[in-house]
Amino acid sequence: MNDAKLYNVIRAPRVSEKTARLQEISNQYVFEVATTATKADIKVAVEKLFDVKVEAVNVVNVKGKNKAFRFRMGRRPDWRKAYVKLAEGQSIDVMAKA
Repeated sequence: MNDAKLYNVIRAPRVSEKTARLQEISNQYVFEVATTATKADIKVAVEKLFDVKVEAVNVVNVKGKNKAFRFRMGRRPDWRKAYVKLAEGQSIDVMAKA
C-alpha cells in the first residue's frame, strides 16, 4: 500500500480521557478510520505508518447523532473507529504535531 492509501484508511487519532486511560492500562490506541476499512487494512496501515507491531484490532461502527442546525433537524454522519492493541513495550506518540 502506498502512503496516500494508508492515510485514507487511518483518518485521525481519537484523543479523550478514555483513550488516554486505554493507552496507559492496556497499550491500546484509538483511531478514526475509513468506513470501508477492514481489520487487516487497519493493521497494515498502523504498522507501516508508525513502525510498530500490532497484536489486535477491534472495530466499532459509530452511529451519527441527530442534531438541530439553525431551526431544522440534521444528522451527523456515521463513522468508524478502531481500537489497536500494540505489542508489549511499543508506543505511538498521538500528540505529535504534523
